[in-house]
Amino acid sequence: MSSEEELLAPPGAGPRRGRLHYELLGCARGGHHLVGQDAARIRPEDAMVVREGGGLRWHRCLRCDGWIPLPPPDKPGREHVPGPDEVDVPLRGKPLRDRYVLRLIALDRILHFAVLGVLAVAIFAFVHERQTLSGPFYRFVDALQGALGGRTGRTGTGLLDEVTKALNARPSTLWLVGAVVAGYAILEGVEAVGLWLAKRWAEYLTFVATTVLLVPEIYELSIRVSALKIVTLLINLAVVIYLLFAKRLFGIRGGGRAEARERALDTGWPALARVLPGSNLGDQ
Repeated sequence: MSSEEELLAPPGAGPRRGRLHYELLGCARGGHHLVGQDAARIRPEDAMVVREGGGLRWHRCLRCDGWIPLPPPDKPGREHVPGPDEVDVPLRGKPLRDRYVLRLIALDRILHFAVLGVLAVAIFAFVHERQTLSGPFYRFVDALQGALGGRTGRTGTGLLDEVTKALNARPSTLWLVGAVVAGYAILEGVEAVGLWLAKRWAEYLTFVATTVLLVPEIYELSIRVSALKIVTLLINLAVVIYLLFAKRLFGIRGGGRAEARERALDTGWPALARVLPGSNLGDQ
């Protein structure tokens, strides 16, 4: 493709092919990230982000690298296109991919936090109103176990039987059970917040907590197989593998330093220069 053809390429065109474009997802959700739309004139050194041709200005999206044609401004707001020190380059490449994946895991943890939080509150409430609430509570847990693919009714096994044993225990035991459930809910909530903010400590915390849960999940599958249990196990395995290898935990594949170097390649102005179509700026 010639330089002129690259300039006139449709939005989203660029040299990167054969992979999922998280940048395009971001632009579809929040619009293209353009600079220099209000500049009075375009200089040769602005070619990385703005070019002129055919009576139009072609603005490069700083996120997806698409070239967007726009007319020159009727009332310019500034003389020149802002330089690298004035531009905030949006997330792109690996950092953007990690944001999507980590926030998807965070949403799963938020769901766990909500379910466990409701269960903890129900246990604490039951301590005070055991006789009144026992019937509705048993029916709720039975329905929950059935929805999760477990056995229903008092079969002597499963979640309902364990809850029955717990609720027949002393109030102090119920308080302990509720505290454990509440503590696990808080753990899931902390994981969700940390992952949403892309904190490194949250990746380690999530890896350890998820790995520990694999043991009872495999044990449950050895007792009774259900589609939901299999899906849950596969999701948790995917989370563990992603965190361990893609995020380079515990020094794997170079560890945190290699992770930081890889992120730097897709961060800031140098990342734009490295993949600029029709230019050798990326080699400078």
